[in-house]
Amino acid sequence: MRTATTIEASAGDAWGDHVDFVVEAEKLGLDICWVAEAWGSDGPSALGYYAAKTDRMLLGSGIMQVGTRTPVAVAQTAITLSNLSDGRFLLGLGASGPQVIEGLHGTPFARPLVRTRETVEIVRRVLEGGKIAYSGSEFRIPLPGGDAKPMRLSMQAHHPIPIYLATLSPAMLRLTGEVADGWLGTSFVPEGAADAYFRHLDEGLARSGRARADLDVCQGAEVAFAPDEDALRQMVAGRKKELAFSLGGMGSASTNFYNQAYSRQGWAEVAAQVRERWQAGDRDGAADLVTDEMVLGTTLIGTEPMVRERLRVWRAAGVDTVRLYPAGDTLDARLSTLARAIDIVREIGASA
Repeated sequence: MRTATTIEASAGDAWGDHVDFVVEAEKLGLDICWVAEAWGSDGPSALGYYAAKTDRMLLGSGIMQVGTRTPVAVAQTAITLSNLSDGRFLLGLGASGPQVIEGLHGTPFARPLVRTRETVEIVRRVLEGGKIAYSGSEFRIPLPGGDAKPMRLSMQAHHPIPIYLATLSPAMLRLTGEVADGWLGTSFVPEGAADAYFRHLDEGLARSGRARADLDVCQGAEVAFAPDEDALRQMVAGRKKELAFSLGGMGSASTNFYNQAYSRQGWAEVAAQVRERWQAGDRDGAADLVTDEMVLGTTLIGTEPMVRERLRVWRAAGVDTVRLYPAGDTLDARLSTLARAIDIVREIGASA
């Protein structure tokens, strides 16, 4: 397995710590650093800065939100970042959710599947370097009814730019298998992944005449090492409110893709109850409903032997790249956690 992490570019103003983390992570041998934008800072600006500070590590948008930029603007950004980083850029795209897309950007969230498919198609046409002409249900280039003619960009991509999609629903997973080079997943339980995720990805792969080996499965989770069982119990208890937020507070009142993903993996009743409590304003009550099994099943938290065994399970389930979110209250602590996790992944690879 390759190793990756994600920098939350919108997480406060600690830019110095972020770049120090990225630079040191590269020295540790990390393969990929993804940069998220969520509802804070934009991802591409940070990616350009990190590209100037690193030499080897791949850098990816994890994710740029479909609907907040035109498809051609997405392609322009991807080409710029790829060229200035000497081919180290990966384009990660995702539909986000109605709260961010409509509530923050004022853009309709309707038809995210079609919008994502058409965005990928247009980006690939731009990357080919020819004149851009496209007629879809969401995007039409050039806009009809005027005097505009198809144009091509004045610059071209000097390197291949793999496209990853961050998806959770069955329809979006099928699209990922059909059109993407990689899948950025989350809310992953390896024991339930075959039915919840992989069968949909494989259906999409079959549509395009491809196999699982043609798709980089990139899964992410928090990694934290507990010195003993007592410390582990405290760690798990501390994560329950964070998971309750994902199940109850993400998305909108009618749409929560994280809740749906957990529901498909065996926790439908609990996920529904957590969401009901959270939406009613009972945050503590929602967190109390989250079980230890839910936290441990979707993270890489445990004693070192537990984390090692869990990573073996992830690899056996079909994960190609593990995206590590290292725990720690300080920069040094996060880097120490990351270093331990990278070493374990290497050991597992060496023993395969």
